[in-house]
Parts: sequence; C-alpha cells; structure tokens
Amino acid sequence: MTKRQLRIAILTSGRFHVCDLGRELSHLGHDVRFYSLVPPRRTKRFGLPDECNRWLLPRLLHRAAAVKLLARTRLRHRADEGFQRAIDAAGAKALEPCDVFVGMSGLCNRAAARAKQLGAKVWIERSSRHILSQKEILDGIAGADAVQEYSVRRELQDYAHADVISVLSQHCVDSFVERGFPPDRIVRNPPGVNLDMFPPTPAPPPDRPTVLMVGTWCLRKGCDVLTAAWRRLPGVRLLHVGPVQDCPLPTDPLFEHVDPVPQFELTRFYARGHVFALPSREEGLAYVQLQALASGLRLVCTDRTGGADLAAMIPDRGAVRVVPTDDPDALAVALATSLDEAKADTGLREKLGPAKGELTWAAYARRYEANLFERV
Repeated sequence: MTKRQLRIAILTSGRFHVCDLGRELSHLGHDVRFYSLVPPRRTKRFGLPDECNRWLLPRLLHRAAAVKLLARTRLRHRADEGFQRAIDAAGAKALEPCDVFVGMSGLCNRAAARAKQLGAKVWIERSSRHILSQKEILDGIAGADAVQEYSVRRELQDYAHADVISVLSQHCVDSFVERGFPPDRIVRNPPGVNLDMFPPTPAPPPDRPTVLMVGTWCLRKGCDVLTAAWRRLPGVRLLHVGPVQDCPLPTDPLFEHVDPVPQFELTRFYARGHVFALPSREEGLAYVQLQALASGLRLVCTDRTGGADLAAMIPDRGAVRVVPTDDPDALAVALATSLDEAKADTGLREKLGPAKGELTWAAYARRYEANLFERV
C-alpha cells in the first residue's frame, strides 16, 4: 500500500532541530515547506532541499535591524516581542494549504490560527519545560535571565491552539501534565545527532583528566554549580566552548574558555574531553549531550536535561550519570566516578552501541511520522 504523503508546514525563527526534521520528513516523501529566517544557503548546507525553503527574512529586515540595534539596551525585550509578532504575522500570511502545521512554541499565535482555518492539525514544538515551570525555576535563580511576561502569554496561546505538544524528554512531559495539559495530547520524541559529524574519537591521555562543557555559560545551565563541583576535583581541567551569558567564567589556572565555533569544528573539542558535564536547571534535551555520547565521552548531567531519556536508550548504563539539580556535591561525586572510569577507555570510544540507529535524525523523523499518521 502506498504511504500517504502529507503537506507539512514548519515555522521557526532559527534552524533548531526542526530543520533536521524538515529535511528527513522530505526524504520520507512528504511535501515540506520550511518557513524561517534561515538563509537558503545555510539550510541547504544542512541538507534541506531547496524546494522546501520559504525564506521570511526579506520581509522582516527592518525588524531584524531594530532587534540588533536594541539588543544591549533596556528596550531589547520590547524589540524581541515585536520581532516575534512580526515573524508570526509573516508566517501566517505566507502559509500555504497544509495537512500539518509544526510551529516553534511562542512564535505562532496567528500562524497556528491560520493553519486551523486551512484545516490543518497544529503541532507545537516545545524544546523546554512548560513555560510556567520554566519561569518558576528561573525566577528562583538570583541573577538569571528571567522569562518575560510576553513570552508566557504567547506560549500559553500556542498551547491552546495545539492539537499536539511535541517535547524531547520525559521531564518536559511531566511539567505539562502537572499543569493540567492532557497527556494524550503530548508526544515525547528524543532528537537525533549527525553521526558523520560526530564520530567516535580516540581516548585522550588519562594523565590530563578533562571535563568538557559545550553551550552557553549561564545560570540556566547551572554553570555556577559546575564551577563549585569542579573545584572539589584537584588536578582536573575544565574546558568550556561557547558564548558567555549571565554567569562569570572561572579564573582558575586549569580552566579554559573557547569562544563559539561552527558545529562541524566541535568534534576536535570532544576529542579532548574525558567527561561531558551539563548541570542544567531546566533544558528539554540538550543536543550537545548526544554529540558528546556519539563522540565517546561519558556524560554527567542533571535530571532536567533529558539525559535520563538518553541513558534509557543506550546499553552502557555507566556512560550516563544523572544527578539532582542544584547539588554540587552529587555532581562532584559523579564527575569523579566518571573520570575514574574514563581511564579504562582506549582506542576509539564507542558509547552508543546498538542504539546508534535509534539516535539519528532519520530515526527521529520516522518516529515523528508514525505519530503524525496516528493523529492526522
């Protein structure tokens, strides 16, 4: 029997995981239209067919310029809100008839409503916990970038439009259920990783034990907790790759910071680490965890990173250690244990084993397609 072809519209600002989703759904034979601000040359670099691209940025250049101009001023949040509304409006205006509308949460109040008028099912992609849970967590962290009220309003409106909320991990599912969202309208689907870009790396010398963290150095990701835990581990190096936000960088001699690099250059940094650390206070499922595991590092993370979902998928249970959020002592113990076990790693480090086939973007899209066929 011939498989049904779906017309699938995806609305996003940046690439995120939905560019990979769009590429793979197109490869599965669906008619995908990818509405975004990402230039076609960049989506093409990540494999999205040219015919899928619906570039919105030319319609929004003046808005984008205002956001950039006001980024470091007190008006940045007002500019951000205006830009979100403009992307939403542009997406709603450009939207073609479709069977399924997939929108990044907080970005598609008008576009989702328009999709419903066109008879489409609305899937809202939420990469983090329920917005009210996220706000509650971040409001409790002194100095952290807060969730803005306009974000709360827009997110809740998108949830109301949603036929389905799609999340990446179980702790995100729990955060929606706790706030009364019907469980049968939530889909959990862990993301994939580009295994060609992140192959197993050779084990680095054991005499220079190194903890690696890739991503924004910020309070949301628990970098203050990571610093406190790391300082309990004499002789251990801490390497960070990525931007710096609201958390100060350590000045200790064994700490090294590297500014953001293109994704395809990250593999050389994964090759330097023995253990990857991600003590986030709330994060749906950070893709860097998958990149690190695919590269052969052991993972130490909190119970709000999606790492527990990954641990359940791979056969080497010792490859992932999950600790409570905001517990530097538990984090230090887990890091020390994983570093000690990493001494036994030799040659090319392989941590995914037979689960490798389930942790690709193609596998992610096949699961997504199966869920679509159940509900559309």
